[in-house]
Amino acid sequence: MDHRKRSRLMQQFIFVGPTSLFFFIIVLIPFFLGLYYSFTSWNGISRHVEWTGLRNYLHIFTKDPSFLNSFWFTAKFTFFGLVLTNLLGFALAYVLTRKLFTRNVLRTVFFVPHVIGGLLLGFIWQFIFVRGFSSIGQATGWSFFNLPWLGTGGTAFWAIVIVFVWQNAGYLMVIYISAINNVPQSLIEASKVDGAGRFQALRHVTLPLVMPAVTVCLFLSISWSFKLFDLNLSLTKGGPFKATESVALNIYNEAYTISRFGMGSAKAMVFFVIVAVISLLQVRATKKREVEL
Repeated sequence: MDHRKRSRLMQQFIFVGPTSLFFFIIVLIPFFLGLYYSFTSWNGISRHVEWTGLRNYLHIFTKDPSFLNSFWFTAKFTFFGLVLTNLLGFALAYVLTRKLFTRNVLRTVFFVPHVIGGLLLGFIWQFIFVRGFSSIGQATGWSFFNLPWLGTGGTAFWAIVIVFVWQNAGYLMVIYISAINNVPQSLIEASKVDGAGRFQALRHVTLPLVMPAVTVCLFLSISWSFKLFDLNLSLTKGGPFKATESVALNIYNEAYTISRFGMGSAKAMVFFVIVAVISLLQVRATKKREVEL
């Protein structure tokens, strides 16, 4: 091996080696350990690990209505969170790419909620829903603020959706702003010359050209929505009566509260496969609609 090849291998080892090592230790080893434990009845503490085969997986789909209910809740939440977060994020980006005097300040204001941690954000909004809205409702008499926001399953669901959209729309806004700014203004001007209005230019020129950003934002939204945990834990703890328990919170309770680590690992594997399939289908569908200049 000559000096050039040795130098190239050394560079690859120095720059790629540490990342690959940490990825192997932090991601791959825990993943395959979880896959192994999903076929056992391990409680997470005992040294004795009993192999149970597919019993955990059969139990999930036949004798565990709580997991199916949590998955249905997560699916509904993902749909509304995905749609509303992307609509609001794109709307903010579209407005804040105009020539506004305070647009930089507004961009910062809308992005800041994403920086706040989910646990802290949940406790803040819990206070708002319980105390803040109640005070506003008493002062104004508006029924909207007097709703039991965290007291029923229906209102608690929308409470989580509201906080989720408020937290993440600003992050998607930044991505959409970058994409909109990269749309050639010559195409916009040409569409106006041809008689297109603002809405028509948005629909037929801007949207097709920002589809790569839409692909990224939809992927992020699906990932965030399905992995909902810290916000769910701090805001409702899955209540009332597990009506707002997400899949991630159900897995956490199964593994660490009930101490059925094997069952929790099986649920995590099922969850992983479902999210991976949905994400791949979404990326494939939106990639087909992307337009190259």
